[in-house]
Amino acid sequence: MESHPFLEHGSRLLAPAAFDFVLESELKRAVRAQNFLTLVVMEARREWEGLMLTADHGTLGEIADIVGREVRDTDLLGRTESGLLSLLLIDADYDTSTRVIDRLMSRIGNYEFTTPLRLAVGAACYPTHAVDSSSLRRQAAARPIVNWRGGPHTESEKS
Repeated sequence: MESHPFLEHGSRLLAPAAFDFVLESELKRAVRAQNFLTLVVMEARREWEGLMLTADHGTLGEIADIVGREVRDTDLLGRTESGLLSLLLIDADYDTSTRVIDRLMSRIGNYEFTTPLRLAVGAACYPTHAVDSSSLRRQAAARPIVNWRGGPHTESEKS
């Protein structure tokens, strides 16, 4: 894949500043068109020597590859400065987004990670839960939909 300054390392994962810009732009479009827009956030943590650590770029890249194959080309996937993966589901209400998240978790659950992994997924919808990007982010982080654990010698959990 060709390198692009807005994308991370030849993937379709948007760099943090690029994702922020696109989120603001898509939110303005949703307001004008009176469409739904759902932000999904994923926090990945890896277990290493008994500690749960924020997942590294390689792990985030693995998860982003799985997610990227399962969503529409118009949906946007990015990484935040704090290490979260963010997925912007264009023209998707909250109910639709929960079905997408279920499908994503099914695919992630079938992936063979080399070390134990925990993934917390939350989502918030414009205009249902928030009307600006900062409150959309806060609401998505505060609305956990899935707490998943997988990898060697673990069993998946969904809350």
